[in-house]
Amino acid sequence: MSLSPDNKKYNPSIDLLRILATISVIIIHVTTKVLEISGNNLLGFPLAMFFNQAFRFAVPLFFFISAFVLELNYPQKFNYFDYLKKRFTRLFIPYLLWSIVYYFIIYPNHQQSFFSALFLGDSSYQLYFIPTLFIFYLFFPLLHRYFKFFSSRFIIILFTFLQIIFLSIDYYFRPLSLPYPLTVFFLNFAIFTFGAIASQNQILIKKITQKYKYVFLTLSLLLSFLIFWQGTSTYLQTGNYLSYYSQWRPSIFFYTIIVTSLLFYIFSRLDFNPSFVKKIASYSFFVYFVHVIFIEASFKYLPSPLPSYFIFPLAATTILSYLFAYMVSKFPRISRYFG
Repeated sequence: MSLSPDNKKYNPSIDLLRILATISVIIIHVTTKVLEISGNNLLGFPLAMFFNQAFRFAVPLFFFISAFVLELNYPQKFNYFDYLKKRFTRLFIPYLLWSIVYYFIIYPNHQQSFFSALFLGDSSYQLYFIPTLFIFYLFFPLLHRYFKFFSSRFIIILFTFLQIIFLSIDYYFRPLSLPYPLTVFFLNFAIFTFGAIASQNQILIKKITQKYKYVFLTLSLLLSFLIFWQGTSTYLQTGNYLSYYSQWRPSIFFYTIIVTSLLFYIFSRLDFNPSFVKKIASYSFFVYFVHVIFIEASFKYLPSPLPSYFIFPLAATTILSYLFAYMVSKFPRISRYFG
């Protein structure tokens, strides 16, 4: 038995989720910088550590949103090669240009060639997301064509089970022994699939979330503290910084699903200006690419005591990133090439 599509038009609240995911990425990277400067003194900076962990749903949410939007934007049958050309051209050129900026200007000291960094997303630490997104673009036509199969309850349960196994192995035992873009793909294939399924079952999701909204809220809060405790305690036991850097954990997988469902329901009930939200959301990729430059500038030029209070570099990075995105959007050709 499969979930039945409701064929509802695109819900603009997905743009609010996109904005939230973008700002959440900035929060993670700013607080990570604070913790790095502190020498991983997690107990000395508990608020920074909590924010760092509580917003770890950001990148899985981006994968969820990507599948959600793709599934709504394409008809049942479409030209595969036209689809690939459109998706890859739209994303690859900005990715290539930003990789050049980061590799040769921002972080010029590399141990690998530019082409290796480009393939792996290593020109800057936030770019690893993009090569994996290319893999998901290749996977999507299969998911779209056999939507009924992938949306069956059996496959949903199977994918959830497999996802937990992969996440558990990667977090608790050893990193998956695959090239990094493939590793991230296998650690997120379920959340991407669920994004596509969710796009065709929006009414059902909102009904379930409305009925159990207090359960979803309670679980979201409990999981945020659990993830905070998990990252802190595991690092103190092992000394491995990846224990709190990693967002690929079973706990974060469930946390992402629950938080996304709750926020999707809440946003769908808000009265907001759709055109304004759509405009801000359109800056998301550009902000994702550029914000690391403003993080580096904020920590370099703000007075030294300020990194202890991450709100200052966080506010500076967020405001400057979106302001720069707005300015660049006034030049369509530049905006097209840089995202």
